[in-house]
Amino acid sequence: MSDINIIRLHHAALNVTDLEKARHFYEDGLGLIVTESDGRHLYLRGIDDANHHSLMLIKAGQPSLNHIAYRVSSEEALDRLGQIFLSENLPIRWLDKDEECGQGRALRVQDPQGFPVEFFCGMEKTELMMQKFHLHRGAKIKRIDHANCLVRDINQAYDWYIDKLGFMCSEYTVYSGEKDVLWAAWLHRKPTVHDLALIREVGPRYHHTGFWVDDAKTILDACDHLAGMGYYLNIERPPGRHGTSNAFFVYVRDPDGHRTELFTGDYFTNDPDWEPIRWSLEDPQRATFWGALPPKSWREEAMPVQHILTGELLKIEPPV
Repeated sequence: MSDINIIRLHHAALNVTDLEKARHFYEDGLGLIVTESDGRHLYLRGIDDANHHSLMLIKAGQPSLNHIAYRVSSEEALDRLGQIFLSENLPIRWLDKDEECGQGRALRVQDPQGFPVEFFCGMEKTELMMQKFHLHRGAKIKRIDHANCLVRDINQAYDWYIDKLGFMCSEYTVYSGEKDVLWAAWLHRKPTVHDLALIREVGPRYHHTGFWVDDAKTILDACDHLAGMGYYLNIERPPGRHGTSNAFFVYVRDPDGHRTELFTGDYFTNDPDWEPIRWSLEDPQRATFWGALPPKSWREEAMPVQHILTGELLKIEPPV
């Protein structure tokens, strides 16, 4: 897949109902840096982000996923992706330079599971905040890490991202029996556990955006900070360690219910002989290595996704 080299997940765009409330949560609560804003859009980035944004918030009538975006290595890669998507009769939309603020030409597609996915090559550079330690606050988010998507047909989704787009699998979960049946997969382009998690569920729905922080202590400090601001009820799933990915985590939700994972401590996956780690769905240490079950809301609630052409929210249906 060298001709369509996908670098990594680069940003997520979320539809929110109240831009000011969302700004307070993400800027003052989570500590993301505002690059630019207008009456309808808010562009934010992490401390290590050298580009215009890694999170975009868009004022809308109903909270939902607008799109997730991957960076590719060249403009030629975009054209090649366009050819592939057209050959599969998938809905696509080309965006001219700066149609999304700070970003070059881009291609959006409704992937086979219904998710709005964007690909782009170039983005405006911005001030690097890495060593401006006096301005780091809140959760001290460094950068975006991954997107978690609930798909109706896990096998089709897995094959499409692996075979068509060149993703690699780091870990997977199966229903155990005489024959393994795939339930979830952690796929990556950058050399960590994942850029994209796919889980067989009612869908299409967007579960969460994962952001990288330095260490477990940063996550604990972030919880103290959020609770001190009055956002204690927004801490949905308390800090713990995943079995899958090995990462230390906490899950929080914004005023509209969008879920953010603060995430750290996963591992390197770029060795050519890496073998994906298999988990059984029945393993109590899979979701939380310490054995605690996720809350009901985490298991059952997620966001609808938007159609790239009409803006309508896609119908949510049971898994196949």
